[in-house]
Amino acid sequence: MNVLFVCTGNTCRSPMAEGYLKAKMPDLSVKSRGLSADSSPASPNSVKACLELGIDISEHVSTQLNMGDIAWADKIICMSPSHKTVLLMYTNNQKVSVLGDGIPDPYGGDIDIYRACRDAIFSAVDKLIENGFFSEFYITAMEREHIKPIADLEKICFSEPWSEDGILESYKNGTKFFVGIENGKVLGYIGISCIIDEGYITNVAVFPESRKKGVGTALLERVFSLAKDMGLSFVSLEVRESNIPAISLYEKLGFKQEGKRKDFYRDPKEDALILTKRFD
Repeated sequence: MNVLFVCTGNTCRSPMAEGYLKAKMPDLSVKSRGLSADSSPASPNSVKACLELGIDISEHVSTQLNMGDIAWADKIICMSPSHKTVLLMYTNNQKVSVLGDGIPDPYGGDIDIYRACRDAIFSAVDKLIENGFFSEFYITAMEREHIKPIADLEKICFSEPWSEDGILESYKNGTKFFVGIENGKVLGYIGISCIIDEGYITNVAVFPESRKKGVGTALLERVFSLAKDMGLSFVSLEVRESNIPAISLYEKLGFKQEGKRKDFYRDPKEDALILTKRFD
């Protein structure tokens, strides 16, 4: 994936974002450009603020944005809405976004101003990474050809996995399934059974090699979208009490504990927490 950060002079904000994303996701192709760049080096305070956190942008030279850059980029991330307005004159809205709520220009400020800018940029980039913004997978409704890899995933993740026949039968009975796909490969899946205005997530699982890419978050958000479209009042699920990573993700996405099922799980025996996300 080719990612392009854009700001005004390409000496402060976009170089910091470029340097940080390169460090966090070295497999991506990342550049930064300016709408009014003049081949200047990165500003001294930008270099200093980044070096404090181990990011070296000292070799950066500001570069003017051109049409070749726009064509090259798969995703263009602007530092402010005004930058996005300019970019939309040359490309489509699906390709261009604004980092966070917009990053104020620190130009001319002291080192503390630049540190605040750096922290805002790094935090916003971290959020994009966590939400799978830089992944090339997509979420789609399950098809029959997805059932076998889902059953294989069940065997990896659960002590009492669903069989292919069980998944198909649940599908025929109305359970809605969604899968994360990348290059034709199933990365993970989620199922939800809807009864009147209530939604019950049957299972959500991601292949180990595809974790920490935002797949689980994207699957859950697809279910939230479905819930809102159907007018569901809540979605609920069970999770092992010891599964701290999953619980942390669910809580971050708005789930709250509303109960506990004693000895719900076997192999090993363990209580299940009932977590629910309610909608207005």
